[in-house]
Amino acid sequence: MPTPNPSRKREGDNWPGLVNRDGSRWHYLDTAATAQKPQVVIDAMARAMGADYATVHRGVYSRSADMTLAYEAARRKVAGLIGGAENEVVFTRGATEAINLVAQSWGLHTLKPGDRILLSQLEHHSNIVPWQLIQQQTGLVIDVCPLTPDGQIDLDAAEAMLTPAHKLVSLAHISNVLGSVLDARRAADLAHAVGAKLLLDGCQSVARLPVDVAALDCDFYVFSGHKLYGPTGIGALWARAELLEAMPPYQGGGSMIDRVSFAGTTFAPPPQRFEAGTPAIVEAIAFGAAADFVAAAGLDAIHAHEAALVRLARAELGRMNSVRLFGPENAAGIVSFALEGVHPHDLGTILDEENVAIRAGHHCAQPLMDYLGVPATARASFGIYSDESDVAALVRGIERTMRIFG
Repeated sequence: MPTPNPSRKREGDNWPGLVNRDGSRWHYLDTAATAQKPQVVIDAMARAMGADYATVHRGVYSRSADMTLAYEAARRKVAGLIGGAENEVVFTRGATEAINLVAQSWGLHTLKPGDRILLSQLEHHSNIVPWQLIQQQTGLVIDVCPLTPDGQIDLDAAEAMLTPAHKLVSLAHISNVLGSVLDARRAADLAHAVGAKLLLDGCQSVARLPVDVAALDCDFYVFSGHKLYGPTGIGALWARAELLEAMPPYQGGGSMIDRVSFAGTTFAPPPQRFEAGTPAIVEAIAFGAAADFVAAAGLDAIHAHEAALVRLARAELGRMNSVRLFGPENAAGIVSFALEGVHPHDLGTILDEENVAIRAGHHCAQPLMDYLGVPATARASFGIYSDESDVAALVRGIERTMRIFG
């Protein structure tokens, strides 16, 4: 199995969150919800909060200037991770806010009654609800693309559904439940063929796959910091420069202005136009450190490592008659399943007793649960720090659960 670099060593200084208080190993299999943090990210955040701390974009004193340089360097690192330019990256509170920003600033001012957007059956709620809110305000129509039998977004169906009335296609690059990977370039080609824009939800992909927004030919790309081994409370919107230039501000306040008077206000150019108020300075710098960490580890190596663990987990679970697996065989870093006669919450509780952490529930994807015909699933998701012992612990815990429920 490929071993990414930096080291995946679990104990000691590298991954402090993977050691229980009594010193035992914690088999953390909930990386799709939020990733544990390497010490290098923790250290970057501590320095920014402590010895280096000052405001940005305001002070004329040297530490403020230094912090401003570090903050903007973080933007370059995050942009570079996905092949974008720094003036195309807006820092947000997370991917959810990034999608809401596009919905309110681009969608509300672009879409009109009768316009259509295309989502898919597997979308996270954050890529459904913002568009429903815009639907109420504009009268747009939301279409839903079905899935293939193995849980991929059915792009053949999408091609048949798309018309010139469609102005946006908004899809998950990787499903947070099924781990299925979208053929994003084909999705872009299909969207652009009818004059629509393509938004990709990259929350699960930026830490698992090499991403190049130019090669993907998308128009908007959103992702969060905490799934990228970085801090919570920060994420990013990448958008084509010409789209950002045409979009009005999402919020008003300090830092996003050119000049304010009671007669009227003019606004700063992107990305500052969309970053009203004092930003998440510390989090942004740690976000940049996380981008450096993932880039140094090598996304090809990370993907190969997680793919090997998915194959192992699916093979082990597939041998259990009581387990129903969801999603494709080549899922990226995620394995969702159901255990016959056992609610996922009960399974998750018993696994916790075995020092195994999984996610159990609808994963903020209730329409997908309806499609699968289950109220919830159990989900094991891997990261750079995961190894075969995590799969073995998961299997032992499931076997114990099956004995308990008889």
